[in-house]
Amino acid sequence: MNPHRLAMLVMLVLLLSACRPPSDGASPTDARGADGVVAFETVRRVLQHPRCQNCHPAGDAPLQGDDSHVHTQNVQRGPEGRGMVGAECATCHGLANPPSAYGPHVPPGNANGWHMPPPDTKLVFVGLSPRALCEQVRDPARNGHKDAAALRVHLEDPLVVWGWTPGHGRAPVPTPRDTFLAAWERWMRAGAPCPD
Repeated sequence: MNPHRLAMLVMLVLLLSACRPPSDGASPTDARGADGVVAFETVRRVLQHPRCQNCHPAGDAPLQGDDSHVHTQNVQRGPEGRGMVGAECATCHGLANPPSAYGPHVPPGNANGWHMPPPDTKLVFVGLSPRALCEQVRDPARNGHKDAAALRVHLEDPLVVWGWTPGHGRAPVPTPRDTFLAAWERWMRAGAPCPD
């Protein structure tokens, strides 16, 4: 192999390895790992807020409201995460939040279509310890087959961004979005360490 190709291959490997957290993450006891664990606590608070966890329950019924109660109307995840035939999420959830004049209990909407993760990769946020949540989020086998770069892209999905502008009568995620994204980046740069 010529030296130029070898150098390009080495650069590609280094770039790709920098884009995904190591399988075991940084040690929570070293300075970089400790900073990453602190950053993950901000990430965890957002992921386990009702705006996020309501679509990431342990079961197949989404949750709703600031109290995360089981969705009424017997709504179910369905085979692709978009509801069951005849009761798809889009049946009630339109392409945008309705105007506040419609009242407080109108289903919110989203340009990308309302949905949950599919049943084979539920990515549960409800009831998990910080460590279990951390391990699941960074594990492609359990997070929808996403590496660190794909997870970061997912954070720009309109349904994720909706959590900060959920519409009339719903509490937004209290952590400012910029603060959340900065914490996410710090956690990833630290190697995505998980708390003990």
